[in-house]
Amino acid sequence: MQALLAEIGALPEVKHYGRVVSIQGLTVEVAGPLHAMGIGSRLSVSNRAGEQVICEVVGFRDNRALCLPFGALSGIGVGCKAVLSADEPHIYPSSAWLGRVVNAFGEPIDGKGPIAQGAVPYPLRNTPPPAHMRQRVKGKVDLGVRALNTFTTVCRGQRMGIFAGSGVGKSVLLSMLARNTACDVSVIGLIGERGREVQEFIEDDLGPEGLARSVVVVATSDEPALMRRQAAYLTLSLAEYFRDRDEDVLCMMDSVTRFAIAQREIGLSTGEPPTSKGYTPTVFAELPKLLERAGPGMGKGSITGLFTVLVDGDDHNEPVADAVRSILDGHIVMERAIAERGRYPAINILKSVSRTMPDCNALEENDLIRRARGLLSTYDDMEELIRLGAYRPGSDPLVDEAIHYQPAIEAFLAQRKDEATSLADGYAALADILDRQPVTDEEAE
Repeated sequence: MQALLAEIGALPEVKHYGRVVSIQGLTVEVAGPLHAMGIGSRLSVSNRAGEQVICEVVGFRDNRALCLPFGALSGIGVGCKAVLSADEPHIYPSSAWLGRVVNAFGEPIDGKGPIAQGAVPYPLRNTPPPAHMRQRVKGKVDLGVRALNTFTTVCRGQRMGIFAGSGVGKSVLLSMLARNTACDVSVIGLIGERGREVQEFIEDDLGPEGLARSVVVVATSDEPALMRRQAAYLTLSLAEYFRDRDEDVLCMMDSVTRFAIAQREIGLSTGEPPTSKGYTPTVFAELPKLLERAGPGMGKGSITGLFTVLVDGDDHNEPVADAVRSILDGHIVMERAIAERGRYPAINILKSVSRTMPDCNALEENDLIRRARGLLSTYDDMEELIRLGAYRPGSDPLVDEAIHYQPAIEAFLAQRKDEATSLADGYAALADILDRQPVTDEEAE
């Protein structure tokens, strides 16, 4: 009732409307009261059959508003009426959203009926908390994946990127994190996802227990660019609601790259010049506005962000990947060569970094990780010579040690999809591996 009263109170006293004067591709040009419109304003356009299509103002040109639709433009033509909505896009989240699957408008798409609305509106395009008022990241998060728990330990309120090419196992790793991570609430945004995989993710990866503490936002790849972009905004707005209730939220988004592609489509439709690899300048302006919303709040709550990045052509230095890496607090790199060897998750430990990890670990844990990384680095430097048989055992004690420990460390990094390892067990298993002494030639004989 409070939400209904708030919506009634927000109704405008005067309605502004215009008319469609031109349609070019997906861009609808509307003439009307431009003084009442701004970037992000919503228009409800009536098609020939009397149906309403929601459009958003994305730019202005020649005294006309340039709009993009949230749906199909079938039946819309010159002269159609466009009514301006007075309020900014927002949602009314509540605890009843847990266990539900919604679209970019916050409408349920799981067939379980309507969702009870909250009393406080949350804008879709919210601003991050002031930097000087935010809490610091603190306390480790148990992700359930031992390679990440040990080598790239994540703290509450940290934002990590998962960088991988297509078909390397990025979605599978995300499903492991969704099921195993210790948190109060999970908010999962599937942005531009394959429609076939949505139900599989919800039923097989999350399961009934995981879904009960989660909200899933879905915008499939066939939906308009505005829907895909808004799904990302909605994901962060829901995470902010639960964070403001002093809960520790895990916010996962798959993927930031598809959000950037949607923003590129919107920018190009308004005449923005393509810059780096066709991406428009607004893409790199919107990325920090989105990603900075995750992190610790001003109270006890926090948003731990895990954002996947689909690298184009396995180039980890392509524009979107490079921009996202500079914003986040660390990156997890997955490589095709490791996946081709059959080791999953295909995480390259040497290229993965958690910027908060050294400060959150004990001295003994940092020493353990430093030693393991040193062994992996030594083996990586000599790998080609070892595989070709060009390295002679005994030539270098450090290389011999790395060769001895490498199979055990590789087995430690591999993990089945249905397997979970706690933080303490991960460090204990790695310490057990590295405490083994290399076997000498005399002992072998």
